[in-house]
Amino acid sequence: MKLFTLDEANDMLSGLIPDLRRIKRLYEYLASMREPAKAAAQVSDLGGGMEGGSAYVKTLYEVGKLTTKIHESGVQLKDYTRGLIDFPSLRDGRIILLCWQLGDGPEITWWHETDAGFAGRQPL
Repeated sequence: MKLFTLDEANDMLSGLIPDLRRIKRLYEYLASMREPAKAAAQVSDLGGGMEGGSAYVKTLYEVGKLTTKIHESGVQLKDYTRGLIDFPSLRDGRIILLCWQLGDGPEITWWHETDAGFAGRQPL
């Protein structure tokens, strides 16, 4: 597991924000296609499809590429629709998570214990 200092995590934010915004938009599109995709899946054995099916699949692929890129950087993507990410870090000799989401501002100002989740966020 990669561990980040606060400075390293903050330095990465500007490169992550466009990807997080893109993922959020893509997820909104996927949500709008949920019912047609379910209907198409139910008749898939009959050779059915759905209008916009290729765009739906392309969107799934793009989300996969972006999330893989984020994950491979060591950042944990916690919520696709909120752009919520965590950076593993050390604090007082234990691993904690530096926490940020779209709309939080230009720098990370929150952290939480690894088992606390978003509800356990505390100011740095």
